[in-house]
Amino acid sequence: MRTFRIEGALDLRRTLLPLQRGSGDPTMRVGEREVWRATRTTNGPATLHLALRAGSLAAEAWGPGADEILDRVPAWAGLLDDDRAFRPHHRLIADLHRRLRGVKLTRTGRPTEALIPAVLEQKVTGLEARRAYRRLTLALGEPAPGPAELVLPPDPAAVAAMPSYRMHRFGVERRRAERLITLCRRATAIDEVAAGSPGEALAELQTFPGIGPWTAAEVARLALGNADAISIGDYHLPNVVAWALAREPRGDDARMLELLAPYAGQRGRVQRLLEAGGIRAPRYGPRADVRAIDRM
Repeated sequence: MRTFRIEGALDLRRTLLPLQRGSGDPTMRVGEREVWRATRTTNGPATLHLALRAGSLAAEAWGPGADEILDRVPAWAGLLDDDRAFRPHHRLIADLHRRLRGVKLTRTGRPTEALIPAVLEQKVTGLEARRAYRRLTLALGEPAPGPAELVLPPDPAAVAAMPSYRMHRFGVERRRAERLITLCRRATAIDEVAAGSPGEALAELQTFPGIGPWTAAEVARLALGNADAISIGDYHLPNVVAWALAREPRGDDARMLELLAPYAGQRGRVQRLLEAGGIRAPRYGPRADVRAIDRM
């Protein structure tokens, strides 16, 4: 076990919640003051337990990758996230920043681990994506080390070896399946981008076919701690930003980037504050249908 001193506030639950793909995610369990997470490291599988104590964060790990993941706890838990350059230019953002000072950006250093669920989220509803990720994870089915009874995230090598038609039973159509398999075949090269600066890594991710601006930003915020990674191409985010910053119920990517221009370098942090604060745009019209692809 190791103990890490907390400087300032840390909202452990909200900081790490973006790593969890829905409440049914078998790789993770999130409580108010403790988090369990199964992961893969260069040294092998590991399970990490984080618990808040008075002014400190207690960490314990199991498995061949235990020492490696313990070394990475400050980055994982957002203790290395530095928001001193952040300057709120809007009253709502200032209020969120004040109320959510403990919400940090994670830096897991594992791009492929974040990439797999991000690809599953491309062009589908959140419910569809979470269901597909859970089914894929349980199908590959490796139990994580330790007492938490978690399941390890999908092994990129196992995904890469899977025929695309097998993804159909998880609710993943052929196009996303082939994209995911192709990217998992390049997992080593994708994980190597973590060695670069956040900006360089974000650009390099987009050189891989199948990783566009939206997917790259989703990966960069979680795995690389990139505070400027804004999810261009998101279905809801432009509306949320337009409503939050200009009281406009609808927006597009161009309008979103215009409104976020004063936050250059910190646009991903604004996105995270809006998400953590539960900010939503007004709903107009019917909601998107949830498709059962495995039944088509």
